[in-house]
Amino acid sequence: MTTLRDRYFATIDTLVEMTLAGRVRSKEQIYRRLERDVDAGTGEIFEACLSERAAQFEAESGMKATRKLRATATISSEFERWQQNNRDSGDRRRALTDLQRTEPEARLMAIVRAIDPNRENAWNAARVAEFAQQLLDFAESGEPDDVTGDTNQLAELGNGLRDGLRVYRELEDVIVSWIYERTAGSLGFGETAQRAGPWAIWAKRCSSHTIAELFATIDRGEPIVDFIRRRRDFDERAWLELALLLQGLQRGLVSWFDRQPYSIDAGKQVSSSAFLVFGAIWGQIAEGFASGDRSGLADASFTMSIQILRAFARRDTFPLYGGVFASFGGDYLSDTLDYLERPLQRVPGTQEKARILTLLGYSQAAIGNYDRAAAFHTDALDTARTAADRPCEVASLNHLSRLCATQKQYQDAIDRAQRALITARQMGDRLGEANALVNLGYSQVLRQQQTERPDAELYESAIAYLNDGLDRAEKLDDRQSLALGCYSLGVALVTVDRPSRAIDALTRGLKFARESGDLYLQGKHLLFLAEAHYALDDELAAIATASIAAFSLERIDAREWRQAASLLSALRGRLGAEAFAEIFERARKQVVAAIGVEGYEAIDDLLDR
Repeated sequence: MTTLRDRYFATIDTLVEMTLAGRVRSKEQIYRRLERDVDAGTGEIFEACLSERAAQFEAESGMKATRKLRATATISSEFERWQQNNRDSGDRRRALTDLQRTEPEARLMAIVRAIDPNRENAWNAARVAEFAQQLLDFAESGEPDDVTGDTNQLAELGNGLRDGLRVYRELEDVIVSWIYERTAGSLGFGETAQRAGPWAIWAKRCSSHTIAELFATIDRGEPIVDFIRRRRDFDERAWLELALLLQGLQRGLVSWFDRQPYSIDAGKQVSSSAFLVFGAIWGQIAEGFASGDRSGLADASFTMSIQILRAFARRDTFPLYGGVFASFGGDYLSDTLDYLERPLQRVPGTQEKARILTLLGYSQAAIGNYDRAAAFHTDALDTARTAADRPCEVASLNHLSRLCATQKQYQDAIDRAQRALITARQMGDRLGEANALVNLGYSQVLRQQQTERPDAELYESAIAYLNDGLDRAEKLDDRQSLALGCYSLGVALVTVDRPSRAIDALTRGLKFARESGDLYLQGKHLLFLAEAHYALDDELAAIATASIAAFSLERIDAREWRQAASLLSALRGRLGAEAFAEIFERARKQVVAAIGVEGYEAIDDLLDR
């Protein structure tokens, strides 16, 4: 009786002899023979036989043995391709079988899990297309006894997947075309009604009326929740069409941004914005379905949001020490954070959750929600420790240190910075160590400023920590940490009455903050640049910089805008209204270049407020 091993040895020997005789014209010929002769689920047996033959050939000598080894190497290469394709095919067959046996109300969620980009063997567009066709074929020819519930639903789900791939192909060539037409580094998801962005262009090109209306809604800055709530005709097929399209658009944007050099307008830092924008969209879609009592579609939408957050948290470029505000502004930022927070509440303690919590904590601090920010970072710290994510643990301690410093709890800030420093050094986390040194020096300077008799030596020691942390961040070429380090050093130098040196540090840091895409950090740099110019009695520079800072910070709802406006008020009081107005007019060109005519004209309103 011929065994499976005998069969596979015979296949290998035949392919080797055909290769030696020159009868193999291409690798595809070997692949087709493997498809014919190797049974699904028996790849390990074939691989063992191939390894055994290769070992025999290695023991032989001469030119023929060398040629046999080359032949087995070619067979091995094509076998790897066969294994990959066989795994994909088997994966789709299992997904189809599972779907047939799943209750109708749970099928959409089963497909959402199948197309999850975080899976080890994630499906590409070709695999999704093949699965869609399998669903349609089964719905047309399958026996009713083979499926739980109505086969028509399987056909509709298959059509939804196919429709999603079709509308994506319609938009594929305009995914990034809008970037060359925009006037600012925005993904078109901010609070301003008239702005450059992808949504209007995508809406015009999309053949799906419902999706085109959704994109137009986003472009106008109108609530997605209300749009979804009104669309009672949004069924599972339409939902899958939208899901496949948004997945493709997000993937295309991120891929394009990742290939760009470091810049303010486009680059890996803007990829982070893309993840958050699409995550927030799905959060709002989920809320719209939930408020309309369509729980199945709501749960699927929340799951899509979670999948995006997890994919974002796994990236090497995930911003453990900063936030991403390039695409958000004002109350819209706060709403977006809420939408992102809700799906995260459903996720158990994981490494990905800990990292997203650090981002949400930083973002809440930016809009002045310090208690909420502290809760996020504390939760992130606990979750990171449970998940043994030491870099995230160090980052959480560093964030808590800065929060404590912001709230004038300087000893607590120093304690957390020291714990972060010790932990970072134990594990060799150079980025965490750089940030901890900066936080330690920053907190010590601010604490000294609160004492009745500041110690000059302690000031110098604290500034040495700041310079050390900044040097380390520079060696790592981490823009976010460089920006934080320069900002902290600038604040310290303003505090100890060295405004000229502060301007140098803050000017340098502002460049890094812009490159990192962090609007909050940019605004804070501008604020203390204005303070430094004020200390040097440079009224023109102080007024111009404080105006830009006040408008920029107010746009993202950061409470520090009032500090910049207060500085302007102090200057107006010192100079008198007429002299202030004259200098403000002289600063017009600089201010308009930074924040536009709208920003220039808004300063009077900010001063009144």
